[in-house]
Amino acid sequence: MTAVTDIAIIGAGPYGLSLAAHLSAAGLGTRVFGQPMHTWRTGMPEGMVLKSEGFASNLWHPDGAFTLQDYCVQHGLPYKHSGLPVPLRTFSDYGVAFQKHFVPMLDPRWVTNLEFDGSRFTLHLDDNEIVLANRVVIAAGIRSFYDVPPELDAIAGPLCSHSADHHSLARFEGKQVLVIGGGASGIGIAGLMSQRGAHVTVAARQTRIAYCDPPRPRSLLDKLQAPESGLGTGWRSLACVVAPMVFYQMPRDFRHLVVRKHLGPAPGWTSRDEVERNVSVMLGARLSGSAVRGDLAAVTFRMLDGSETTVEAEHVIAATGYQVNMRRLRFIGDGIMRQLDLADRSPVLSRHFETSVPGLFVVGTAAANSFGPMLRFAYGAGFVSRRLTRFMRRTAVRGLVAVQPELAVA
Repeated sequence: MTAVTDIAIIGAGPYGLSLAAHLSAAGLGTRVFGQPMHTWRTGMPEGMVLKSEGFASNLWHPDGAFTLQDYCVQHGLPYKHSGLPVPLRTFSDYGVAFQKHFVPMLDPRWVTNLEFDGSRFTLHLDDNEIVLANRVVIAAGIRSFYDVPPELDAIAGPLCSHSADHHSLARFEGKQVLVIGGGASGIGIAGLMSQRGAHVTVAARQTRIAYCDPPRPRSLLDKLQAPESGLGTGWRSLACVVAPMVFYQMPRDFRHLVVRKHLGPAPGWTSRDEVERNVSVMLGARLSGSAVRGDLAAVTFRMLDGSETTVEAEHVIAATGYQVNMRRLRFIGDGIMRQLDLADRSPVLSRHFETSVPGLFVVGTAAANSFGPMLRFAYGAGFVSRRLTRFMRRTAVRGLVAVQPELAVA
């Protein structure tokens, strides 16, 4: 017998779990698919700490229950609202505990194909079971959006990987490793590998590594000049937090530019000492090509003075970030993809996260171009969960959303 649900959520990270907790509390029939906190537990390096402060690293229940602080108190772990980095392991375990408390109906199977017949969605699961849903929310996170430059195509395979491919770094002990990228993921993974005995070189396009500042006491003047928010300090970050619907009304090109430029990939201050002591850093190095030389990867960079430098390594890690591209979500069926209105490969969304396919919603990083940089971070799951739950509850009596979405301003 085919299972049927009102709402299906694809993805069980901070957005999927927070939304599921809200929808369940509202009495809406919901099923969630995926491994809890999968990207956090498998696609980020062990030993990493979050850049977000403790108060900005919660999952969200409508009653404000079970915050990260609550979890840390229960387990005797150190916690501060700000100034004390949150370990990746703590955050991942907290997310799994949140799931067990508030999303017990989680189905750990993967959705392999999503289809839409004009009235209902069909979800094909990895064991060939089928689930029907009136509405679907894609909360798939960033894992599928990793970006590897084409200049590395020549070494694709065992010699080259993306930073998202690594959780355990033990295999790199004693190895010569080249990390491409001077942002948070590149500098972070370089420092962690160096601590584990790897010989690491970082190549970065920047002329300096723009580390975040370590925490320090802030005066009243500091707080007025750069107020603190869930995205860090500064008035622009605060505006992104308090006015995402104002951001939504801005012209499309402006929105996309802000999401691309605001809160760039600055490394956390916790990596600085290890990298400056033990990691070789090449600045002003622009990737220009690669080749295989025996058992090694050889990667060539064009330097600021016009010269070329080639670095040989036993392994190359592309810490080159993520680019939203809905076509990379391979579970989305061709029929849906043909109907999906995209702008810069991200979905064009209504004021309630609905795509051009009626009843299909997208949240998280893939929705940032519509609602702002806050949706690139776990902190944005609170706003999304509250707003989308209100809409789902209001439209539940109609089954499917009966109106065409109000698409974002062009």
